[in-house]
Amino acid sequence: MNKKGTIHFKGQLKLYMQWPVVMTILLIAMNIWIYMVDQSAGFLMSIFVIIYAIIAFILYVNNRSLIFAELVEFATQYSGVQDILLRELAIPYAILMDDGKILWGNSQFAEAIGPGFRPDTYLSKYIPELNRSVFPKEEKEGQRLEVSYMGRDYSVDLCKVPVTGFSQKEPVLEIPEGKEYFITLYMNDVTDLNQAVVEVEDQKLVAGLIYIDNYDEVIESVEEVRQSLLIALIDRKINQYVARMDGIVKKLEKDRYFIIVKNFYFHKMEEDHFSILDDVKEISVGNKIPATLSIGLGFSEETYGQSYDYARVAIDLALARGGDQAVIKNQDGIKYYGGKREQTSKNTRVKARVKAEALREFMIAKDQVLIMGHKLGDSDSFGAAIGIYKIAASMEKKAHIVINDITASLKPLYNEFKENDHYPEDMFVDSQEALRLVDDNTMVVVVDVNKPPITECEELLGMVKTIAVLDHHRQGSKAIENAVLSYVEPYASSTCEMVAEVLQYISDDIRLDPIEANCIYAGIMIDTNNFTNRTGVRTFEAAAFLRRNGADVTHVHKIFRDDLEAYRAKAAIIGRAEIYRDCFIIARGAEEDIESPTIVGAQASNELLNISQVKAAFVLTEYHGKVYVSARSIDEINVQIIMERIGGGGHINSAGAQFENTDLEGDIETLKQIIDDMIEGGDITV
Repeated sequence: MNKKGTIHFKGQLKLYMQWPVVMTILLIAMNIWIYMVDQSAGFLMSIFVIIYAIIAFILYVNNRSLIFAELVEFATQYSGVQDILLRELAIPYAILMDDGKILWGNSQFAEAIGPGFRPDTYLSKYIPELNRSVFPKEEKEGQRLEVSYMGRDYSVDLCKVPVTGFSQKEPVLEIPEGKEYFITLYMNDVTDLNQAVVEVEDQKLVAGLIYIDNYDEVIESVEEVRQSLLIALIDRKINQYVARMDGIVKKLEKDRYFIIVKNFYFHKMEEDHFSILDDVKEISVGNKIPATLSIGLGFSEETYGQSYDYARVAIDLALARGGDQAVIKNQDGIKYYGGKREQTSKNTRVKARVKAEALREFMIAKDQVLIMGHKLGDSDSFGAAIGIYKIAASMEKKAHIVINDITASLKPLYNEFKENDHYPEDMFVDSQEALRLVDDNTMVVVVDVNKPPITECEELLGMVKTIAVLDHHRQGSKAIENAVLSYVEPYASSTCEMVAEVLQYISDDIRLDPIEANCIYAGIMIDTNNFTNRTGVRTFEAAAFLRRNGADVTHVHKIFRDDLEAYRAKAAIIGRAEIYRDCFIIARGAEEDIESPTIVGAQASNELLNISQVKAAFVLTEYHGKVYVSARSIDEINVQIIMERIGGGGHINSAGAQFENTDLEGDIETLKQIIDDMIEGGDITV
């Protein structure tokens, strides 16, 4: 409406209504031109132009009001059609206020919400996930969410739509300034689609390998006439288990099986925590040793060939971790099940001889050997490093031991070498010096650790192509991947035991000095808690070899006696211990004014196992801005899988981890929560 109060057209419609005037002007111009050519023709055309102008004017004036009326009627009908289309839209649609209150919803939206729906209520009352915290913050910004409601799955699209000036134009509803926008909501029912996706996923195949860990030992432990019966029973258990999972099993060798199961049944195997592991151990036909299985399963979204490759990686990892467990590898990572039983020690030394020969071949090809253990090295890593140093020296290779921090427990051993003129000044180097020494003819030997982040110098692993790993800890998912030689034996009592065996096969004429024999013997003694934990026949054979080379047992015991402050600190830690769930004991070692609190913490955890009814002991100690956890058990609880939940590892009855903080009380609560979760999930049994 203009200033005079009359109604006028505007925009494209106004331009369209002005076309008769434009045509009249054009005709007049043409008439003038014709007059100049021929006056009689121009006069005749003037008559027609006048008649056209009169008719156009009459039609414009008379029909203008009719056009207005029809436009108003069309607009009214169009608004009604829009309303019908929105209400009958096949997709649930609603308009919300900025606080989530429902202004309007179509019939499909009301049907989706259910009989209790009524406008002017908050959407979060029906679907709690759809509250103002998930609404888009920017105008015309989209937000997509997946929600479930009344047994149906919906893909919800939210959009912030600005309506600036709405309050001035709308006489009924007033929106506060700064909130002039609506939230529009579309709900797309994707229940059937999700079910179809799940069905497709369930039909995909998972490849697996099953190995009998201790086939030879089990067969030898039973009478010859019962050996075939024992194998038949194991075969039957495996075949029945896979058949229940609607899978296929094929025996590859006497102790190896290949299986294929659907993804749906694979999840069922996970849910029962691979009960076949326990079923096979229950088989008894007079065998003195129970049979144990290692299971490796692989699943890839891409190809079945990739799934089989994953299965091979998984079975290797299961064996490296000691067997009696299932390992699952897929594109998201690795999961572990079982592993509650310590692997049976093997009396044969064939593997040690083969690894010794391989180590010798690799060393011969290099001019320099760098040896390193884990951070905050202990007697086992130090003793193993000394043994490898001796091997390199016997081959006349330049060797260096990489060590950064000398803990209190290592000082006596370390000083004996530093003060002995028989050994070069550069026998021990720190990380910076080691990085400067690296060249193309350098070999790195890693002892007592297989996780790159906790080695003394992780950068070395990326600079050297020839890497050998000797370790007795159960291997985790973050292992050293580029090693040309990996000798990981979880059943060994210590890395020093493994190195002592390698020393016997590396050369016929190698002879240890007493100081070296003492150092390696100390590593075995500390890791076995004076030969009381995890010792086997080969442990004592290694100790006997070291004794023949001059190891002085009395001298080693004197070296590891505690000073008064350390003894008091250990007593204080034990005094702060608390019993949790009747069988776990947790102690804290805070504000201890001693040089190596982590060593004292480990000693305290061993002492706490002497308390009756205690199945596992945990000592948490603050040191260098972190909280270190020492976990110990005798034979009932697998502390290694508990420590893995924190990011650590170790053995079934001796493990450790660290928290990247100094919140001791919070870390204790985290540890308790992990224990609770694992008990409820069936990962550990109390």
